[in-house]
Amino acid sequence: MSKKISGAEYPLAKIFSSDFDYAIPTYQRPYAWTHVQAGELFSDLHDFFLNEKDDTYFLGSIVLIKEEGRPHAEVIDGQQRLTTLTILLAALTSMFSGELRTDFENYIREPGRASQGLKPKPRLALRERDRAFFADYVQGLKLTELEALDPAQLDNESKRNIRLNALTMLERLDSAFGGDQERLCEFGAFLVQRCFLVAVSTPSQQSAFRVFSVLNSRGLDLLPTDIIKSDVIGKIPADKQDAFNDIWEELEVETGRDGFAEVFAHIRMIHAKEKARKALLEEFREKVMPKVATAEALISDVIEPYTDAYLIAKQCQYTSTADAAEINALLGWLNRIDNSDWLPSGMRFLADKGGDADYVLWFFRKLERLAAYMHVCGLDVNQRIERYAEVLRGLEQAHNGSNPVTSVELTDTERKRMLAALDGRIYELTARRRNYLILRLDSFLTDGAASYNPTLLTIEHVLPQTVAPGSQWSEWWPDASQRDEWVHRIANLVPLNQRRNSAAQNYDFDRKKTAYFVGRSGVSSYVLTTQVLHEATWRPEAVARRQADLLALMQDKWML
Repeated sequence: MSKKISGAEYPLAKIFSSDFDYAIPTYQRPYAWTHVQAGELFSDLHDFFLNEKDDTYFLGSIVLIKEEGRPHAEVIDGQQRLTTLTILLAALTSMFSGELRTDFENYIREPGRASQGLKPKPRLALRERDRAFFADYVQGLKLTELEALDPAQLDNESKRNIRLNALTMLERLDSAFGGDQERLCEFGAFLVQRCFLVAVSTPSQQSAFRVFSVLNSRGLDLLPTDIIKSDVIGKIPADKQDAFNDIWEELEVETGRDGFAEVFAHIRMIHAKEKARKALLEEFREKVMPKVATAEALISDVIEPYTDAYLIAKQCQYTSTADAAEINALLGWLNRIDNSDWLPSGMRFLADKGGDADYVLWFFRKLERLAAYMHVCGLDVNQRIERYAEVLRGLEQAHNGSNPVTSVELTDTERKRMLAALDGRIYELTARRRNYLILRLDSFLTDGAASYNPTLLTIEHVLPQTVAPGSQWSEWWPDASQRDEWVHRIANLVPLNQRRNSAAQNYDFDRKKTAYFVGRSGVSSYVLTTQVLHEATWRPEAVARRQADLLALMQDKWML
């Protein structure tokens, strides 16, 4: 009788072999990884390839419905990784020719062997709706034809993601290796020999879903902090252990278990100043603990002050006789950003200089601007970590000095890039970045007096995206190219606290203002929207004037 559940770690050479014939069931969600996630995967792999000559890279786990000894495997968990890895292998293979191309193509498609009853076919079959598209363009290595497709003509988001991620992988490979066939082959060998996935298989669908649930549950298993605690407390003299254990447990209660683990990850970053390449436990033992003289000092001089700083930063609870309100407002905006990469810098500064309110205000104005720059301009996680590492190095150098930390300042190049982004097609940013920017701009108009906790936020165009012939809009904006130039820029966008109204979007200006922009109360919650309500017309000259005013305001408030 075959085993119910089996699991093993395999290199990608085995994962993409005749032992596995993957199919994505129709009930699975579509392929959803964006070019940001695909780019981050490539960056992680490339960074590990450059810096770790012998170690293996762990890509996580996949859960399969699969009978032992049979290749057919329904993918319950892991389709995003398997699909993206297939795209990466296809991009890499397309850069080779001859026998090398044939060799790597075998990881994408089963070449077939009649003697073993194996028919030629792709190793991964996506959901029915995307299967033929993926097999033709990606697994068929028609990446030039894929690039030529108009994304607007593709009938779903999954296909658009596949196309953009394939282009991303091609660009990143070209940027990293410049067509050097030998280095490309070395990178390919690293992928298939030293990159591993754990495949958990069971012949039962019920069992597979149970495994998936367990792997993704949030139970109270041992965290790295629990093991570190055992290491640290065990090194403290017995007569002091109870006191330090009480301090540790109080900190953990204040932050929560997950929050405390986050504190340790940020402490690791403060000391290492680079992206983690190993598990938190291993890196904390390597990068942090050797730098502290005693176990008592690790708790008193590192963990306790950094946890206090973390709580201040996360809960926006800085206290002082002056400037506390503005400092906490800046912390509030930092917490609105969709990543916490800024926190190690904020924690280090608060732990070192938190008693100097003037300096704290200066620093967090600069840090919020730096974080906003990276958020608005869409820097990926690796770029953000590298940039914040510069700030951490500056903080370390200034630890015993009184000079401001210049590394938190934007460079001239960064200022120009941010100004260009602010003057660009803001509506086409991701919703998180777009909403952050527009609410931050609105806060500049109120001098920070307003609080922003919208349960529902819609960003609407004043000049609509679609202009009907014969409408007031077509009279005011007869030039289609001029409409395209202005429709998605910040001057033409307003925030609303109501759901999108498809009909109202194309109303003439006066009706749009009274029936849509003011809401049920007859007023708007946002200064940006109220300003538009005071305009008599919305012609190109009015939008250009407003654009110049808003850019000047952001340039002033962000000190650009």
